[in-house]
Amino acid sequence: MASIKQFQVTFDCADPERLARFWCEVLGYVVPPPPEGFASWGDFDRSLPPEQQGSAFACVDPSGVGPRLFFQRVPEGKVAKNRVHLDVRAGAGLVGEERLATLEAECARLVALGAVCVLVQRADGFNESCITMQDIEGNEFCLD
Repeated sequence: MASIKQFQVTFDCADPERLARFWCEVLGYVVPPPPEGFASWGDFDRSLPPEQQGSAFACVDPSGVGPRLFFQRVPEGKVAKNRVHLDVRAGAGLVGEERLATLEAECARLVALGAVCVLVQRADGFNESCITMQDIEGNEFCLD
């Protein structure tokens, strides 16, 4: 019998802390406490060699159910569509106009945080409505 493994989702990005704090707002996640012996993440970051400062950040589900999100600085920018993306389940269990209204309201909230609405896909009799978006660094995700 296979065991269930915990996992984290890792984002390559330009500004790890900024992107992590964006996703905290999207998902209701929180920044975990700093490592033992440090009063803040800023204190920890300043203890690192200069080339490593600001190179990583994380956020976690406060309930402990969802995966940890880890953000790591990379030198190159995003150049192609994501091969993996997050579906933010804002309309789970809803159908029709109620679902679309809920997704559009969440889309408006996230646009105010800096996200971009890319495409609103309306229900077509086979698939329910969803909205394709980009986070503040251009990574695609869906409101589902």
